[in-house]
Amino acid sequence: MSASAVSPRSALVLADLVPGARVRDIALTLAGTAFITIAGYIAIPLPFTPVPLSLATFAVLLTGASLGPLRGSASALLYLALGVIGVPLFAGGNAGWAFSSFGYIVGYVVAALLVGTLARRRADRSVLSTLGLAGLGSLAIYACGVPWLAAFAGVDIPTAIGLGVVPFLIGDAIKIVAMAGLLPATWRLIDRTRRD
Repeated sequence: MSASAVSPRSALVLADLVPGARVRDIALTLAGTAFITIAGYIAIPLPFTPVPLSLATFAVLLTGASLGPLRGSASALLYLALGVIGVPLFAGGNAGWAFSSFGYIVGYVVAALLVGTLARRRADRSVLSTLGLAGLGSLAIYACGVPWLAAFAGVDIPTAIGLGVVPFLIGDAIKIVAMAGLLPATWRLIDRTRRD
């Protein structure tokens, strides 16, 4: 979406500040997919859960907020599609769909769309609203990941929450706080640069 195509009621996201239109949108979508992939490779398997600790969730939230709902969700959807057809993009070099954490990857698309929509409404401009934006994005990922984990592992939802949410809460809090510092600071820097 070009900056000129943004409606007056919606705000710019960071990617809208990059000149160009279609070529820019394709390049940014591919860059978002690459960012999610690289972050997903930074993964630590945990012995007490089938879900690895990964930086992909942070990358998805940042991609959604920076690129906006269409480019952000397209980046996550491309990541998902390439992995499903066999490209080893997922944490640990996984591909396909038949593994315990695949539901979280589906949640990446939902989270990028949600976070991008909120960023388009300027929720990435202050620390408090960015905390909410990132928190809701994390919840969207869990809302897709936990039921899949429960079904795949053959456990009930409370057990799936114990395996697929609880071990990651501290890491998620760190990622959310990092976003709440990074995005508003970037917007302040851009606003200062525009005034100079």
